[in-house]
Amino acid sequence: MNESNSAVTRTAVVTGSAQGIGRSIAMRLAKDGLSVTLADLPSNQEKLNAVRAEIESAGGKARTSTVDVTKAEDVSRMVAGHVADFGGIDVMVANAGIAITAHFVDTTADDVDRSMAVNVRGVFNCYKAASEQMIKQGRGGRLIAAGSVSAHRGGEWQCAYVASKFAVRGFNQTVALELAKYGITANLYSPGATQTDMYASIDAVVTTSEGTPAGSEMAKVGAKIPMGRFAQPEDIAKVVSFLASGDSGYVTGQSIVADGGQFFV
Repeated sequence: MNESNSAVTRTAVVTGSAQGIGRSIAMRLAKDGLSVTLADLPSNQEKLNAVRAEIESAGGKARTSTVDVTKAEDVSRMVAGHVADFGGIDVMVANAGIAITAHFVDTTADDVDRSMAVNVRGVFNCYKAASEQMIKQGRGGRLIAAGSVSAHRGGEWQCAYVASKFAVRGFNQTVALELAKYGITANLYSPGATQTDMYASIDAVVTTSEGTPAGSEMAKVGAKIPMGRFAQPEDIAKVVSFLASGDSGYVTGQSIVADGGQFFV
């Protein structure tokens, strides 16, 4: 079933959509026929405007919203604005996240708190506001969040990030169990190494700390990927496109790993 061709145009919110994976997800969902709210921090408004212009130039429908996902009132306002403009919400993509890179011995309590606030509370706030509206609408919906291979296994330099992603995975499974009766699914897309500014910043921290050439950490990781390359944001957007579609209606509580075969988790 192609839900974008139904009588009611389906709609989606994508947080962290000013750049990187979030941008590609928003572009793909717009291409799939969904009307999209592009959401990010106020400091990224110019980038949001550029993504909106690109979607609209291709014939899609988009709006922008500035939001701090750690604040429930911000997220509620974002969803309310989306519903007011588009008439309802069918897909929530809680993509916004951070990756603090540090060895465990150098990680601070503030690093852990910040990681949990953005990566876990942010997903909670997005799922909460969206699901309340979806239940009210009575037509089901898709809750989708950013997982990671780090939701399945530990990794050096990433203890706070890994902890937050394990938490998101457990949270998502519970939401899936409780909201299935409303026709609402909850799933994670879990990228491996992806060519984004975030991964470049991880490389910068590691190589600076170890005194190795810039880019060498990315090269080391890339050499271990059986597919022979990093993921591109568009690769991850394809996974989200499936999870947002009618074809995924019997898939819930899952974490779909897209890592080029690097790990089998």
